[in-house]
Amino acid sequence: MKNLPKNWITEGLIDFEYKKYQLLAYLQNAEKEFQAVKLYPVLGDLIEHHRTLKELESGKTELRNLFPKALNGIDLQNAQLKYESQVQDGRVMEEIAQITSFALPKLKHQIEEGKSIYDFVEEQIEFEPVGILPIYNREGYILLTQENRKEIHAFRYKSNFLQLAGERFRSITLWLVGIFQKTLVNTLEKLKMELVKEIKELPNPATWRMHSQGAFPIEETLVPVGKRLLLRSVTE
Repeated sequence: MKNLPKNWITEGLIDFEYKKYQLLAYLQNAEKEFQAVKLYPVLGDLIEHHRTLKELESGKTELRNLFPKALNGIDLQNAQLKYESQVQDGRVMEEIAQITSFALPKLKHQIEEGKSIYDFVEEQIEFEPVGILPIYNREGYILLTQENRKEIHAFRYKSNFLQLAGERFRSITLWLVGIFQKTLVNTLEKLKMELVKEIKELPNPATWRMHSQGAFPIEETLVPVGKRLLLRSVTE
């Protein structure tokens, strides 16, 4: 999918009709992704674009910070480069205000559609421990299965903390360790034991069963949803 540049509103030709075409083309592509039940990265991009424009509208982000800047001098005393905005035209500011007013409700509508699809997908998912869950569950496995499919996608996960702007956030890293075939003999419990034998650094791993009733895209939808479910389930 073709992305919309982060500072699309101030890049290139600043004209309402042009920016309107640019935005609608992006939203049309986003709609195609949603029709294919592909939530990410498009939903995250939509939310970020909406946040940027909302902050611009409310004054939290100064418009001049979004424009490309030109070097106009060097502050030798403080060892800093000095820049100035290349755009000072009042008419341009009016165009951007018009574009922002047009774009915000369009982005919001698309985000709401994405959230509805997300909620629908999540309702189709069963998420539960495989066997006894150990006290330490910040690392382990997710065994992903889908209805009417024999493949088991085994993912390893690790939970970390990030410090951003004084706030502490939990993040989840998830990566594929193998794709296996489910049979009457090769159960999830047996697969868990096989993983313990192969990856000895996790002798007693937390292991989760994630089963999807629907056949949804794995990388674009089920993996991101699985991360969110893990964030709710993993304890400190």
